[in-house]
Amino acid sequence: MRTVIFCALLLSQFGTAQGFLKTQGKKIVNSKGENIYLKGLGLGGWMLQEGYMLKTDDFAGPQYKIKEKITEVAGEDGKNEFYKAYLKNGITKKDIDSLAKWGFNSIRLPMHYNLYTLPIEKEPVKGQNTWLEEGFKMTDDLLKWCEENKLYLILDLHAVPGGQGNDANISDNDKTKPNLWDSEENQKKTIALWKKLAERYKDKEWIAGYDMINEPNYGFTGKNPNGTDEMSNAPLWKLQREISDAIREVDKNHIIILEGNGWGNNYNGLPKLWDDNIVLSFHKYWTTNSQDAIQNIVDTRQKLNVPVWLGETGENSNVWFTELNQLLLKNNIGYAYWPMKKIDNIAGVTKVKITPEYQKLLNYWKNGGQKPTKDFAKKALMKIADNYKMENVKVKKDVIDALFRQVTDEATKPYKNHIAPGRIFATEYDLGRFGSAYSDNDFQDLWVTTGSKTEWNSGKKMRNDGVDIYACKDKINNGFYVGKTEKGEWLQYTVKSKQARKYNATFRYNNDSAQASELIIKTEDGDDLATIKLPPTGKNIWKTVSVKNVKLDSGENKLRLYFEVGNANLNYFELK
Repeated sequence: MRTVIFCALLLSQFGTAQGFLKTQGKKIVNSKGENIYLKGLGLGGWMLQEGYMLKTDDFAGPQYKIKEKITEVAGEDGKNEFYKAYLKNGITKKDIDSLAKWGFNSIRLPMHYNLYTLPIEKEPVKGQNTWLEEGFKMTDDLLKWCEENKLYLILDLHAVPGGQGNDANISDNDKTKPNLWDSEENQKKTIALWKKLAERYKDKEWIAGYDMINEPNYGFTGKNPNGTDEMSNAPLWKLQREISDAIREVDKNHIIILEGNGWGNNYNGLPKLWDDNIVLSFHKYWTTNSQDAIQNIVDTRQKLNVPVWLGETGENSNVWFTELNQLLLKNNIGYAYWPMKKIDNIAGVTKVKITPEYQKLLNYWKNGGQKPTKDFAKKALMKIADNYKMENVKVKKDVIDALFRQVTDEATKPYKNHIAPGRIFATEYDLGRFGSAYSDNDFQDLWVTTGSKTEWNSGKKMRNDGVDIYACKDKINNGFYVGKTEKGEWLQYTVKSKQARKYNATFRYNNDSAQASELIIKTEDGDDLATIKLPPTGKNIWKTVSVKNVKLDSGENKLRLYFEVGNANLNYFELK
């Protein structure tokens, strides 16, 4: 009896998958035939860093160049010490526990091949493969944490031996060395690595599938260097067929995920699918969330009777996230958002905090000047590595709310428990959809569609909505203020009053324009409560103005601040 109870506890702790995921027509299903809708996050920035994630993109994009910059200031030992801590702290059980709690049911792991095997240039015996335990151990640990949380894990070879295209950042591609497509050795190593992975994980039901090559982007015969105009893509299909054949020699169970050229979206020339357990992946950034934006991949799904999966997306506003997830849900297309962690991030589920010391390193790398000492550099880097721990990052509850609740729920929720009398910071407006919790004139970036880039939050601080938020240096602040206000924009705040009464409302603002700004306080239903002028103050000068007799009901009130005339920056308002 004790044995039975122990086994039951063990199963409840580690979870049991409902069989291997399979394809069934245009759906991904479990062993019961139930549709599995993958709501995932890509762990971008862990095994593979891109320059923009560490704020080095102006001078070091690919990871190998980032490592060169770190070695320059911290030495080889300092670089190794930093990366050891970085990899240890970057993803832990706490991270995976958090992702499950927030609502994700799957994870995409972007793998760098050099954590699993040596580059061909460093192999002691040409043509042979040296296997490194580090990457496999990291993957084993991650899978264990996923199993405990009943999360599916997708293995994604993000940096392929030699690099899979001309976009060096995404694959850590050193263009002075043979690339994947020009090197038979690199192709053989890629195939061998996938076979090794498949052997290791062939019996693991919480592995959802194998994403063979992330975002191929290579011009084989066309004019575009990234392969967007390729018509046959013959070398790409040939290699992915060879990889999948090698996987099937040892693993008949797992889904195989295929990606097209041109960063995953060009499926021209795709031959008849050679396996009955294939999913097509596409990637989507900075395009509209209309049906037209995904119709091509939907048509491909229909034509081939095969599931499709949005393997990578993100780097946009909360408005865009909610609207995209509504579109995907309507079309039964699962997703994986990108990335997990990066420095000074507003568009992700977490933000890694920058430090003044690390900023000094960035300034030196970019502008030159006096070189930081080795000791200073090592301490600065180790502090940043420490900031990558889950307990040290800033969790972006507004992003999480937009990704999940707001997709089906149009109601607003308080960002914070505001009680009158009391002070309410302008940036702590309600959580909710555009048009329900706030309205702003710039609220998403569609530069691939429109050809022009839009900063939905011009200050790039605190929140990821269309509200422009900046760092605040007023004597009383929560660190931020709402700025770049324009006519027609508004913000909503849920405020609780213990009794029905009238309050004096005091506004802390600055206005460096020549024109007075004007605010109208309204109820959620549009009833006017008060109007207040915000005269010019001069640059960086904060002033206070008040208005009387703002009537609140007993209990919960939803107050809206409408900018009838813009220009003013708002720090907080106080109800007395």
